[in-house]
Amino acid sequence: MSGLRRTRGGHYGAVQTTPAPARPSPDARRPSRRVAVEVGLGVGSLSDATKARDLRRMKALATGLLLGATVIFFLARWGESVGAPDWVGYVRATAEAAMVGALADWFAVTALFRRPMGLPIPHTAIIPRKKDQLGDSLGDFVGENFLAEDVVRDKLGRVEVARRVGEWISEEPNATRVTAELATAARGVVTVLRDEDVQEVIDQVLVRKLLERPLGPPLGTVLEGVLADGSHHRLVDLICDRAYDWVAVNHDTVLRIVTKQAPSWSPRFVDDLIGDRVFLEVQNFAWAVKTDPEHPLRKAVDTFLTEFAGDLQRDPDTIERVERVKFQVVEHPDVQRFIGKAWSTVKTLVLDAAADPSSALRLRVRDGLLALGARLSADAELRGKIDGWLLQAAGYVVRHYRREITTLITDTVSRWDAEETSRKVELQVGRDLQFIRINGTVVGALAGLAIYTVSQLFFAG
Repeated sequence: MSGLRRTRGGHYGAVQTTPAPARPSPDARRPSRRVAVEVGLGVGSLSDATKARDLRRMKALATGLLLGATVIFFLARWGESVGAPDWVGYVRATAEAAMVGALADWFAVTALFRRPMGLPIPHTAIIPRKKDQLGDSLGDFVGENFLAEDVVRDKLGRVEVARRVGEWISEEPNATRVTAELATAARGVVTVLRDEDVQEVIDQVLVRKLLERPLGPPLGTVLEGVLADGSHHRLVDLICDRAYDWVAVNHDTVLRIVTKQAPSWSPRFVDDLIGDRVFLEVQNFAWAVKTDPEHPLRKAVDTFLTEFAGDLQRDPDTIERVERVKFQVVEHPDVQRFIGKAWSTVKTLVLDAAADPSSALRLRVRDGLLALGARLSADAELRGKIDGWLLQAAGYVVRHYRREITTLITDTVSRWDAEETSRKVELQVGRDLQFIRINGTVVGALAGLAIYTVSQLFFAG
């Protein structure tokens, strides 16, 4: 594998290391702090070799200028000692100032990352020594300038999240993609959940809550609402229709009942006549109830249901009877088996529906996303509401959790190794810092030439 290693001269270069042994030691299996630093700083990418090469080149150029100025200085100084022309003094002063400027800026740049020449000079190796303080300052800077509530609100307001999301999901390929991602997430969640845990939640939350709360009053309220808008009339119509149909096909049953209830001394033909008469009356009555919406029996049913709805809400005896029925139903073996298999059934349905792109569930989710996207694109009022909610949510988060967010930066920096952090930072910005050394050499040379020239003009014999 490739990496970065310091070479002679303080440069960094890409080197090739041997593969890890087949059976690494326990320490080798644990990720090192250096690896963590490299991941945190983005080191390890393909561009790092290029950065290291550029850094070496710029260091070589800056050092070369220093060496060139040094050579020129000594040559000029030697020339002066052997009676060279006066212009050699200008060259010597220029080279001398260039050396001073180059050395001063080399010291300044080097002091950021390490102690120059390893000497314990105060206020050097700034990044390794001040790493944690720099992390705290960076976190404070981000919190105050990027996570300020007004900044976040202004940015989100200009982004128009609702409009962009609406336009994006209103396109069928995007809606299909989101549906697939949701299906994957649903499969993951359902798979991760343990059946016994979910079953316990169903028992504790749903079944026990149902048993703890009286069922009569809410049922009475629902029934009262149904009666108020007349929705029960269809059920009454169905019952009346089925009652008439039953009477119409059960003539023999009516005759058998009449014969069974008749006195033993009654002649058979009399029983048949009475049975036919009773059947005809029952059939006529059933037909009247079926066809007449205003039949007294229907009115009596409405009155009974209305009174029953009231009793469910207010009559203690009725409420108690409903509670006994509720416990009997829940404790029935068939109901218990259904509750026990409820999660398994739901889990199977969810997994099957999520895995099948043509399932009704996924198609409905996709259609719902398309409809939502179209509405977001067309409804400015809805977009305004959603953007307002997002702004409020973002404001709440940065207002209450800004410190926790910036702590992510400071804690991450504090975990970095100081020496490795300094090396990686130098790899990222060291090339540009070498221009300081180059500029120092050039500016020093020009300043030295100017100072020497002025001194010659004003103070020369």
